[in-house]
Amino acid sequence: METLKKITFLAGFILLFGGIMAQNQATLQAAFIKSFEAEKQSNYTTSINELKTIYRTDSYFVNIRLGWLYYLNKEYSESIKYYNIAIQLKPYAIEARFGCVKPLSAIQSWDKVKEQYLQILKIDPQNTVAAYWLGVIYYNRKDYPSALKLFEKIVNLYPLDYDSCIMLGWTKLNLARPADAKILFNHCLILRPNDKSALAGLNQIK
Repeated sequence: METLKKITFLAGFILLFGGIMAQNQATLQAAFIKSFEAEKQSNYTTSINELKTIYRTDSYFVNIRLGWLYYLNKEYSESIKYYNIAIQLKPYAIEARFGCVKPLSAIQSWDKVKEQYLQILKIDPQNTVAAYWLGVIYYNRKDYPSALKLFEKIVNLYPLDYDSCIMLGWTKLNLARPADAKILFNHCLILRPNDKSALAGLNQIK
């Protein structure tokens, strides 16, 4: 009899828990639907508030979405805060790190942007988007040897990628390797005939 009572209690608990979970899921879905609808109308504050009604600190999905919405609303500090929560919840997910780059770039926090790209490349060494933009940061800081490694890697993977080829050409020119730069600039002219950047590079070599 005692065993039967335990089984009955357990069955009742499972049914109750299942009902609560289904209700919570329905509430979550409804909030996301309203949030997406408000975003489509560019009502970002309303979109944010819809998610705040079901906010949970341990929800990756809610936090990464709030990071995106606060970015759209140009509330960059709040955006960074929620992206960082998402990163802490799933440290090996790179989408939140890419998301965090947007508000960090908006406030020109380039060292922290660089940190995110480095972390992405630790997780995914072949990620060419992170490699390219990290290379651009190094190039703009005149750290041409560091930029060279990244642009060469991308061009080896994607020889027809114009953006990486042109950056590699300019990097090599700044490293006093004009012969290599000339080859790359001419290659870029095949990819984009009459390209102004490639022509400017060739004019400097002359």
